[in-house]
Amino acid sequence: MTTVRIPAGWPATEEQARAVQDELRARVVLDEPGPPPGTGSVTGVDVAYDDERDVVVAAAVVLDAATLDVVAEATAVGRISFPYVPGLLAFREIPTVLAALDALPCPPGLVVCDGYGRAHPRRFGLASHLGVLTGLPTIGVAKNPFTFAYDEPGTPRGSTSPLLAGTEEVGRALRTRDAVKPVFVSVGHRTGLDDACAHVLALTPAFRLPETTRRADALCRSALRAATDGG
Repeated sequence: MTTVRIPAGWPATEEQARAVQDELRARVVLDEPGPPPGTGSVTGVDVAYDDERDVVVAAAVVLDAATLDVVAEATAVGRISFPYVPGLLAFREIPTVLAALDALPCPPGLVVCDGYGRAHPRRFGLASHLGVLTGLPTIGVAKNPFTFAYDEPGTPRGSTSPLLAGTEEVGRALRTRDAVKPVFVSVGHRTGLDDACAHVLALTPAFRLPETTRRADALCRSALRAATDGG
C-alpha cells in the first residue's frame, strides 16, 4: 500500500478549490469517443474514509474489459486533504486516487469513477478532475442524480433518460437491470456520453453497479480496515 502526503500548495479553502476547478475545467476534452466498449483495460477507483483517524484510502482495480477478470490492483492511504464540502469532494480524494493509479503495474485504460463528471454543479466532478490531471479517458457512474432532474427511464435494461440541468444534458439515467433503480452516468474526460453508457452496460452483467465499482469498493474497504487496525 502506497502512503500519500497532502501535496504542497493543495487548496485549503473553498475559494481556492473553486479557482482550481475553474482553471482545470477549460482543459476537459469532450470531442473524443474514448476506447470502444468491451476492449482493452478498464479501471475502477473508489475511496473510503475514517474521519475520526484522519485517514483516507483509495483503491484502483484493473479489469479486462472483455472478460471482467481482475488484471491488477493497488491501494494508497493518506490524510484527508480537504474538509467535506458538497461539490468539492474531489479535493478530499484526488491525491490518494492518483497514488493508487500510479502504483498499478499496468496502464489503467478507461477509468470509471464512483461519482460524477459533467454531472456536477460546476461541470467538473471527480471523473473530470482525474481525467484532466492524468490525461486518461474517464467516466463517472453515480448512485444518485445529485441536484439534477430526470424522468424515469424505461423498465428494460439499457433504457436511458437525460439527466438535466435546466435544458442542458449533463449525463444520463441508465437502467442497468430490468426494473431496478438506474445509475447516473456522465462524461469525465476524453469520452462521449453514448460510449460511456455502453461501457457501463458492458460492466454490469449481473448487478446494478459496474464491476469496476464493486471490485474497487471491496478492495477499498479491506484496505481501510488494514490501515486502521489497532489505530
